[in-house]
Amino acid sequence: MKKGRVFWSILKRTNTDKIAAGFGVYFLVSAFFIMLVEPGIHRFGESVWYCFSVVTTIGFGDFTAVTVLGRTASIVLGIYGVIVLALIPGVVASYYMEVVKIRARESAEEFLYKLEHLEEMSREELRELSEQVKKVKLKK
Repeated sequence: MKKGRVFWSILKRTNTDKIAAGFGVYFLVSAFFIMLVEPGIHRFGESVWYCFSVVTTIGFGDFTAVTVLGRTASIVLGIYGVIVLALIPGVVASYYMEVVKIRARESAEEFLYKLEHLEEMSREELRELSEQVKKVKLKK
């Protein structure tokens, strides 16, 4: 559950939640539109299933668009879906990498600060600093 909250938190901070919500609305509107114009798709659930197969590029073939309007809507939905489905993981990964860089920079700044103020540190603080240096050496 926590991972889902972190994911949505990242989307919200990067305003990608608006893109996801917009896509969700467009998906449902497209499903409704497809249901209206396609003679072989009679129920909204069938239309949602068709739109899902278009967006995921699975294309099961159990429902197909035969009208020009339905095919055009399918093309637009497919392109929009590919863009959104590629964009969101990229934003999340980029955000995560920025967080990692910031934490590393803060950690390095703190470490350098301690090195510059060795004479002010207690024996316990010096011992902790020594352990940190040993951990860094072991990682290399």
